[in-house]
Amino acid sequence: MAPLAGERLSLRHILVTWVTLCVALVEAVDRSNFKTCELSSFCKRQRNVKPEHSPYRALLNSLEVTEKSIKLQLINEVNKVPLLLEVYGLQGNMTRIKINELIPLKPRFEVPDVLIQDPPTVPLTVIGKDESSLELGLGLYKLIVTAKPFRMDITTGNELLLSINPRGLMVFEHLRKRKDSEKKDESAESEEVKTEQEPGDGDGDGGADSLEKPEDTDGQKESEEVEDEAGMWDETFKSHTDSKPNGPSSVGLDFSLPGFEHVYGIPEHADSLKLKTTEGGDPYRLYNLDVFQYEIANPMALYGSVPVMLAHNARRTLGMFWLNAAETWIDISSNTAGKTLFGKMLDYVQGANEIPQTDVRWMSESGIIDVFVMLGPSPFDVFKQYTSLTGTQALPPLFAIAYHQSRWNYNDESDVQAVDAGFDQHDIPYDVIWLDIEHTDGKRYFTWDPNKFPSPRDMLQNLASKKRKMVSIVDPHIKIDSGYKIHTALQSKNLYVKTKDGSDYEGWCWPGSAGYPDFTNPEMRSWWASMFAYDQYEGSMENLYTWNDMNEPSVFNGPEVTMHKDTVHMDGWEHRDLHNLYAFYVQMATAEGQIQRSGGTERPFVLTRGFFSGSQRYGAVWTGDNSAEWDHLKISVPMCLSMGLTGHLLLW
Repeated sequence: MAPLAGERLSLRHILVTWVTLCVALVEAVDRSNFKTCELSSFCKRQRNVKPEHSPYRALLNSLEVTEKSIKLQLINEVNKVPLLLEVYGLQGNMTRIKINELIPLKPRFEVPDVLIQDPPTVPLTVIGKDESSLELGLGLYKLIVTAKPFRMDITTGNELLLSINPRGLMVFEHLRKRKDSEKKDESAESEEVKTEQEPGDGDGDGGADSLEKPEDTDGQKESEEVEDEAGMWDETFKSHTDSKPNGPSSVGLDFSLPGFEHVYGIPEHADSLKLKTTEGGDPYRLYNLDVFQYEIANPMALYGSVPVMLAHNARRTLGMFWLNAAETWIDISSNTAGKTLFGKMLDYVQGANEIPQTDVRWMSESGIIDVFVMLGPSPFDVFKQYTSLTGTQALPPLFAIAYHQSRWNYNDESDVQAVDAGFDQHDIPYDVIWLDIEHTDGKRYFTWDPNKFPSPRDMLQNLASKKRKMVSIVDPHIKIDSGYKIHTALQSKNLYVKTKDGSDYEGWCWPGSAGYPDFTNPEMRSWWASMFAYDQYEGSMENLYTWNDMNEPSVFNGPEVTMHKDTVHMDGWEHRDLHNLYAFYVQMATAEGQIQRSGGTERPFVLTRGFFSGSQRYGAVWTGDNSAEWDHLKISVPMCLSMGLTGHLLLW
């Protein structure tokens, strides 16, 4: 976070910023600014789905075996929408499971750029098949597909490792036309039919419509597909209304982990290393948000999202990687939850044979189901499997692991020089000093305040003479100002995120009215990288590095202090589809800029606040805007450990 803006700000911006800071400076986060599952319509709908009534059936006769995968069709027996299941055996003891609509009205978003390559496959073999099940072989493992209700089990020897859709909680909301528009079309068609038919020539009860009725299941007829509910086509939270032109599109899938009592991961949350059960409360949420001085010990979303979970016991470690960049909620339940250590010992003494089990349920607002099951069997194996998919931590320059001096804020060049000299005077070693947004010319990034920082190269050369570095902040909200070259270039190149109506999206952030570059566009990322060249970023030198803040993205006047979900990115994708990727792309482009400026000879250093799976390839993250309190210091330990489990380097 940065302080109130300077004297050139409008009264409106001063008021907006003042209110924002007032909210931020209270002792606890105002939870009313952020959604709960109950206030997220897709999460509420998915949680209302009860176990044991899955409408999905695998059509085993549709089996297609290719060199890379096994393909099967699934059918929702309520609405008759067909889905395509693809199962891949991957090198390194992994399995990939993808589920998408067989014939969607339009393509659904599949996360790009996070995987470092198309994962190399190994053949799956068909071991056996009958009317109700299909058995596949993958090395030491077997994958058993049960047709009705659809379910998958992964086994090794006589041991069941993991089950997929065992409780029948899978949800795949197909893209559709809105009911009221369908009724208008049907009414028009009906009028045409009436003019051509004589009375009594209708289809009757035995016509084609009867083919769409569901079959009986266990003696009970499944209900018709739910009519449009509130929140399916538009959703209001506080003063913001989110239009949903594609309607409901959420996906969800449940997993059971027999023999596992402990699960970890899915950062970022200010919570214990071992994930807690969520029964009776909110699920864990993954949705990159600006949550200043966040609360501890709760599942609220924070600045970054890594949809990776690890299950561990004394014998084996498994991992799940849910590759989806939309808002995601994760429910966790356990049959050992609430049992004390004494109670577990008593069960053992009494000969109770109940096997510990953890159940996990993933729910995302849009996209497809794309999950990697990492079969270990050791913790090291799981770490290696995950990083083989998304890459390893970027090897940082040596100074990155030294002492960094940062404060909000150094007033001017004289202040920087005085602090630097003070370290020498007291013989305290340090390698890096940081500058927040006040060093810029009116919150215009890639600039320097002409009064406070008139000679940035002299300042940097003074630091370089002592082998010291500087890190300056470069945020992804761009001040809308016709005299600011960054803004005019982005506007002329048409590289801003758009509103649903096609105009450039504007939000409020530190500079006042700001545009948001569309970092999903490779052209935008290439242009951004070019701005770090020494002849573009005036005053910069080899010892100046970068801090990407506010890149969730933070929008002061947006819903939940972030971008509206119905804004539009390159190729027409909505922000809801890729929200958690935005910061990933910002850091990617910034790191590439530092590599390019040196001709590929120097390692970059880019610290980011927002992140996703794969962000580790481009630099480090930190735990965000915490409080200078003992409880926040304490919670930083499990937060850092959780990030480490998913391959990220933490600076705290």
